[in-house]
Amino acid sequence: MANFSFDAVSEYDKAEMNNVFDQTEREIESRYDFKGTPAVIEWLNSDKTGLKVTGSGEWQIDTILEIVRKKLAARGQSQKILDTSHEVVESNLKATKEVPFKKGLDQEKAKKITALIRDKFPKVKSQIQGDAVRVMSNSKDDLQAVMQLLRASDFDFPVSFTNYR
Repeated sequence: MANFSFDAVSEYDKAEMNNVFDQTEREIESRYDFKGTPAVIEWLNSDKTGLKVTGSGEWQIDTILEIVRKKLAARGQSQKILDTSHEVVESNLKATKEVPFKKGLDQEKAKKITALIRDKFPKVKSQIQGDAVRVMSNSKDDLQAVMQLLRASDFDFPVSFTNYR
C-alpha cells in the first residue's frame, strides 16, 4: 500500500500576507505620486481574510494592487490568492475595492487536481478529503513529480502542499 503522502490544499501563509501588507503600506506612504491622495490599504476585516484598497480613482487602485502583486512575488507567494472580481465603488471623490483572499478547494477544483494526477501519474493514488486532496504513493520521487506538475499547472487558484509524510 502507499507509504508516503501529502495533501494538496489551497491556502495562503498569513504571516507572509502580514509582511506583504506592511511593505505595501510603507511604499504607499513613501511614494510621491500618492502624496495628498486618499490612497490607503486596509484589512478587509479583523480576521485578515482580504484587503480593502482605497484610492482617488480606479487607476490608483490598480497601481496599489500592482504593488501588492510585486510584494507577493518577492516573498514567493502566489498572486492567485487575490480575488479581484469585485467592482470598484466610487463615492465622495474616493474609490474603494474589496479584494478577498481565495482559500479552500471546492469539489470542482479538487476534481481538476485529481483528474490531472490520474492522467499523468496512473500509479499515484489521489482522493478528495474535504477541502484537501490526499496524494499517496509508494515512491517519494513520484510524489515530488506530482508536486512539480501541480506547481507548473495553470490553475485559477493557488495550490500549496501540507502534511508531507
